[in-house]
Amino acid sequence: MGTGAIPPAASGHSNHKLVGTWKLVSASSTTLTGERSESPYGAQPAGFLTYTGDGRVSALISYDGRKSLSFGGGSPEEQAEAFKTFLAYAGTYRLDGDKVTHHVEVSSIQNYVDKDLVRSVKFKDHQIILLTPATRMNGKMQTIELVWQRLPAAS
Repeated sequence: MGTGAIPPAASGHSNHKLVGTWKLVSASSTTLTGERSESPYGAQPAGFLTYTGDGRVSALISYDGRKSLSFGGGSPEEQAEAFKTFLAYAGTYRLDGDKVTHHVEVSSIQNYVDKDLVRSVKFKDHQIILLTPATRMNGKMQTIELVWQRLPAAS
């Protein structure tokens, strides 16, 4: 575990409400001036978020409309676009009230490594709604709201 990570057992808080795999249902963003976008990752992004009982998290988000790379791994431009339209990270997590903290250990964006990503979390039926703090995206400071649906256990 990297510095700053607290194992769930040591934190004194229960993570059980998050344990499982969640599929991305929708993503939206709101700028600090109130401008809203229903498609910060494209019209139909795909993603999975997995929380384990031992305090591990992994997150994958693929923007809508990603293109396959050409033969041989693609041109540098294609590779840059592929990188820009896919986010992945893994590490540990801790649920504390209405906040979940993801302590990133590996990421497709190196700047996230050894950082804590704090999200507000709301539970609604079989969904969770995660809200980021204001973050620069596409040149604007904005919050991102991600709605995730719990998946049934694989058989």
